[in-house]
Amino acid sequence: MQNNQFIAVSCVFKFVFLQKKLKLMTKLSVNINKIATLRNARGGNVPNLLKAAKDIQEFGAQGITIHPRPDERHIRYQDTFDLKPIVHTEYNIEGNPIKKFMNMVLEIKPTQVTLVPDGDDVLTSNAGWDTIKHKVYLAEVIAELKNNGIRTSIFVDPNLKMVEGAAKIGVDRIELYTEAFAKGYETGNESAVKPYTQCAILANEIGLGINAGHDLSLENIKFFKENIPNLLEVSIGHALISEALYLGLENVVNMYLHRLK
Repeated sequence: MQNNQFIAVSCVFKFVFLQKKLKLMTKLSVNINKIATLRNARGGNVPNLLKAAKDIQEFGAQGITIHPRPDERHIRYQDTFDLKPIVHTEYNIEGNPIKKFMNMVLEIKPTQVTLVPDGDDVLTSNAGWDTIKHKVYLAEVIAELKNNGIRTSIFVDPNLKMVEGAAKIGVDRIELYTEAFAKGYETGNESAVKPYTQCAILANEIGLGINAGHDLSLENIKFFKENIPNLLEVSIGHALISEALYLGLENVVNMYLHRLK
């Protein structure tokens, strides 16, 4: 009887330890926009976007992220549909919720939609949402997505008021816009992470999940992860693909996974 009790207690401890370990793991979602950019440069199908997405998942990434823009300069709208049966991990589609975008995601029903306030003329995402000014509009968009079974995330700057505003519009997660951190860290300013830590603490307190992305790299990802409590997911594209040119795609994916443990 005592042996059975010891085994039961041991199993409970192992289960609790596993739960804690799983909570600490941050998922890697690889943004494949840059692969599409390279493909589009020659007008053919090299590199093959669908094969790249499949391989990246086999290498261990827990998600695929794409960000189709209205001019389709990298990811094309057709790609979003073609990737649907290929992505067996988490499928995250980012974008500004214009009518064409909303029609597309409501038909595909990806795992997650991340709302980004980028205009047609921006080269890349450069700011988060003002969740106070656009409260009514965003709440309506998010409600429609959630009514269709889609997890929602919203791109925000590391600003406590914007995080509070995000909670009031019913979103599931925030995605912290990390360009300011990356620039500061590159110059040796480790305190650049403090606003992100404060926002993460607040998000945890008010029930928001935390994602992050923009200019995160092999150089800064470990430090960032260590300073963001309950970081659920990072979306990394430009740096990861650039690093893969030197180190190889499979190797780089696993290097990120190791840093995110």
